[in-house]
Amino acid sequence: MSLSTLNIKEKILKYGKNDKDSGNTKVQIALLTYQINHLQLHFSQHKKDHSSRRGLLKMVSKRRKLLNYLKKKNISSYSLLIDKLHLRR
Repeated sequence: MSLSTLNIKEKILKYGKNDKDSGNTKVQIALLTYQINHLQLHFSQHKKDHSSRRGLLKMVSKRRKLLNYLKKKNISSYSLLIDKLHLRR
């Protein structure tokens, strides 16, 4: 599974301040969400792919930590991001 360069640039422009702002917390969360959704489609076909499932769990954990950080720093930004990405919380 790889993200295409166009998808990465699109997410960076949508959630970041400029096209080079890939370290922003919101951008990282958006990219992780895209990867997680892509992997969930993968697991609907490959149910016994346990090594990739471990990677998925690591990504979910990292996204949760970033969301907790964003919630602690800026609650309004957190709320907007949750709505845009259609995440439960």
